[in-house]
Amino acid sequence: MDIAPTISGVNQATLEMQVNAFNKTLNGTSSSRNLDKDDFLKILMTQLQHQDPSKPMEDREFIAQMAQFSSLEQMTNMSRQFTELSAAMKGSQALSLVGRNVEVLHGDESVTGLVEAVTGGIFPQVMVNGMYYDFDEVAKVMKEN
Repeated sequence: MDIAPTISGVNQATLEMQVNAFNKTLNGTSSSRNLDKDDFLKILMTQLQHQDPSKPMEDREFIAQMAQFSSLEQMTNMSRQFTELSAAMKGSQALSLVGRNVEVLHGDESVTGLVEAVTGGIFPQVMVNGMYYDFDEVAKVMKEN
């Protein structure tokens, strides 16, 4: 009976993930982290490094995996850009409230007053009656007099 002296890239990547998962459970720091583009690239590189030279990876498989990697990277970039666009839109909406009367729902209380100032950033805040409230807490904007 012959025993292969090398392990295939796919088997090694699978074994490595299983060992890492096992080690995390032993340490009590089990993580529910999803694979990202870096993990995908590491698996692909491991496959290429440990492939059998007499049976190299099929061109179609390699092209399909590269296409998947490219799609994953584009989706990641689009997600980041949508987050940035959303933050910019919130900031713009918050700025448009300066000088307007609003109703803010903060916990169980309702606060009505004039928006005196607005902070910038990803999570803008509005100042009403000398107190800052999250922009997301603005429930109503009243017509200007």
